[in-house]
Amino acid sequence: MIDLNLPKADFKIKIIESKKYVFDNLRRKYVKLTPEEHVRQSFVSYLTGSLGYPAGLMGNEVSLTFNGMKFRCDTVLYDSFARPFMIIEYKAPDVTIDSEVLKQAYLYNRVLRVKYLVLSNGMVHYCFKIDYVANKIENIGCIPAYTDLER
Repeated sequence: MIDLNLPKADFKIKIIESKKYVFDNLRRKYVKLTPEEHVRQSFVSYLTGSLGYPAGLMGNEVSLTFNGMKFRCDTVLYDSFARPFMIIEYKAPDVTIDSEVLKQAYLYNRVLRVKYLVLSNGMVHYCFKIDYVANKIENIGCIPAYTDLER
């Protein structure tokens, strides 16, 4: 795996039938180590290890239904009342984070109605704050620490 623009994470890796699997602490199981999964595991490690996000309030591969179609959010952060608060969408490092990726996350948000959308390919990261009253979305730049999130 290539070096990402994230702190190094310590992964539990195992080989099954000559393929690498990584232990996902949120799902509590081994999953195939793809480039996107490398980004997910590294980013979750960054959120929990560096920015103070509680792992107990996060879920990976969260299922949802919109217009009869099933989707999965890469990671969802919940507030202390178990309401979705942030959607995090990952792409492999060679995938450009563009308006299509934002549209994908925003589609998920039509169901979840979160306050923050985060997009990352492990190299570049974007964090958007949504103001439903003013009907606007603002790129706030960096990923805030958990204690700095506006509730």
